[in-house]
Amino acid sequence: MLGVVPDTTPNSVLYGEGARALQDTFDSRRIADVLSEFTVHSELTGDDIELVQAQSTVWISTVDAEGWPDVSYKGGGAGFVEVAGPTELRIPSYDGNGMMRTLGNIEDTGKVALLFIDTERPWRMRVHGTARVSIEAADVERHHGAEAVMIVTIGRVFPNCGRYIHEPDEISTYVPVEGHQPPIPEWKRMELIREALPQADQDRLAAEQADDQ
Repeated sequence: MLGVVPDTTPNSVLYGEGARALQDTFDSRRIADVLSEFTVHSELTGDDIELVQAQSTVWISTVDAEGWPDVSYKGGGAGFVEVAGPTELRIPSYDGNGMMRTLGNIEDTGKVALLFIDTERPWRMRVHGTARVSIEAADVERHHGAEAVMIVTIGRVFPNCGRYIHEPDEISTYVPVEGHQPPIPEWKRMELIREALPQADQDRLAAEQADDQ
């Protein structure tokens, strides 16, 4: 570890006042609460670990000393992000342009957010946590070609619907375009979810069910 990283592990509050106001505007507070209760977790599950180990890319967001967010694409071989345990991920940092934005921001604030995208399912997973930078040989040598390692302590993990993830050379069928009605995603059909959906979604599901009868 190069510097002292403050304890900034995310607390249990997932939605701020801005999100709450917009949820009320779009009638999504109920579904937001259900998703928060049933999808947010503090440790990686077996499915989460499998997803991470299969990926060759990750997007990492950091915050600089002035509070500005930054985001960077990181790539490597499949499984280059090491799962050190259910609450720790290790991301190697390879030779770059020398700006050291991501590593520097971690040194300054320690705040990170990771986005993993599985284009096969498709599916997405977010990770919020704190990180530190290590250039210790014992850490760096675990990753061939690395100059440093970002060691991420997980605060919370939550999945995201992957319906807008495009396949190669093909736009997702869920994208709204003129003359096309995107299908209802399967997760919105779950009994656990349905009653918490915005009323517009509930009405559409009811209309679809009536048409099938």
